[in-house]
Amino acid sequence: MCEASAYLIEGKEKNLVMEAVDTIEPEGEGITLVSIFGDQKFLKARIHSVSLVEHKVFLELTGKK
Repeated sequence: MCEASAYLIEGKEKNLVMEAVDTIEPEGEGITLVSIFGDQKFLKARIHSVSLVEHKVFLELTGKK
């Protein structure tokens, strides 16, 4: 399986937002994360970086949730 985990960078911390992320879709002023289980989460955020080897996506907030 090649799902990723999404983390939100807040200061020096990286907090887990969602595991088993299958799809990341741009939507308006943010992005929607969709897991392999169908769970969805919208964040006013942008992609900071992606580690394909570690299956991690790092996000930064762009506004209020």
